[in-house]
Parts: sequence; structure tokens; C-alpha cells
Amino acid sequence: MEEKNIITGENINSHLKDIEEHSKIAVSVDCVIFGYDMEELKVLTISCNMDPYKGLPSLIGDLVNEYEDLDQAAKRILKERTGIDNLYLEQIKSFGKVDRHPLGRVITVTYFALVKKEDYTSNGTRPAVNSKWIALSQINEMAFDHLNITNVALDTLRKKLLECPIWMKLLPVDFSLPELQHLFETIIGIPLDKRNFRKKILSLDIIQESGKKQKDVPHRPANLYRVNQKKLKKEYSFLLKNPFHHG
Repeated sequence: MEEKNIITGENINSHLKDIEEHSKIAVSVDCVIFGYDMEELKVLTISCNMDPYKGLPSLIGDLVNEYEDLDQAAKRILKERTGIDNLYLEQIKSFGKVDRHPLGRVITVTYFALVKKEDYTSNGTRPAVNSKWIALSQINEMAFDHLNITNVALDTLRKKLLECPIWMKLLPVDFSLPELQHLFETIIGIPLDKRNFRKKILSLDIIQESGKKQKDVPHRPANLYRVNQKKLKKEYSFLLKNPFHHG
């Protein structure tokens, strides 16, 4: 049975002949790679070499190859640019304004990834050539629509921060409550009341004392905490399994 457009009566299958023409539309993947160095939230960028954006920071991305799906493309890009496998990676949304790319029609599917400082130091990895970590507070302009994409990714991260312990992907295994609060404040962008924050985070039973204290600090060493693995496995198992998470 033929399938027809109910308005025009045109055979829908006849549009298949247009696939070759539509293939001129490229699909890319751009990754907003957030990193945290215990002080600032940063984004891994690369300097754009294309007019009219030459010299501006741009996100890490690439075109999707013919025989890879979107998640595979995102994983490949992260591996090539960071040297690290199994990062937390979440698809955000697609961006497809007609004039978003100066070389033609490019639709990009965006992801955000989370990298903790110790992942770099312990694995001895380095960002790709001419890539650079830039603090979010220092980014005022980016190539293409990448500033908008970065802001959307940050909004997504803020929402996830309040829904699940995604912050564990940015902190070392053992951390102090002041360090955890500083991370929240850095991402959310506002100061939090110390007493209320501690009361709330401890009431969730998602962290527990590790039995360790801070070392080499100029003040009284604080107790260190770590994620409650039983609670994590029971309620947030997606953070332990496949690094790809779709909302």
C-alpha cells in the first residue's frame, strides 16, 4: 500500500530520491568537556582557524563518520582529544540553524562530558595539540554558536547537580565538605549557606566519612568523605554503568 501525504496526496516514498541531495547536509558532534581543578570549572577548547572566527575558542568536535553512530562519534572525539576512556557523557540537544557554520549546512548534536583533575594526572594524558582549558568565568566569546551550546550544557549540568550525585565525576574519591560545597557554588554560581548545605547533603545519605583527614593544609585538617557506594548502586546505578547517559 502506498503511503501518501494527506495534504498533497504525493507518494511519500518518492522523497527517497532526494536523499542524495540531502546528503549535502553534514552532521557533527560537539562535546562540552567540563573539567574541575578544585578551584574553577573549565571547558576544554581548541583555537578556531576558520574565518570569521579565527583565533576564538571553539568546542571539541568533528563530523560524524559514515559508519559510526552519534555515541560512537562522541566517544571517539573524547578519546582523541583527552586520551581518556569511559568519561561520563550525556547527550544534550541538537543545534541546526541554517547559518550556524560558514562552510555550509551543518547540524550538530551536542554532548557534555565530565573530567576530574586526577584523571589527567594519574593517566599521564594531555589535551590534544593546540587545545586549552579555559575557565568558564573567562569565556565571553566563542566561534560559531559554541557559546550558546556551552551555556545550554552548563544549565543541564546545574539541573543534574540537583537531581543526582553527578558531582562525583568531578571530585577525587576522598573530599572534604568545604570542597564539595565549593564545587556546588562554582557550578550553580551563587554562595550557599554552610550550615544548610551540610545539613542537606548529609541528610541524603549519599556520602559517608572515609576515616581520613586532609593533609598538607595550613588550617585544621577536615574530615574526608566519599560516596556511599551502596546508596549509589541502589538509586543512581547509571553513574556506574555505561558512561553514555541520555537524560
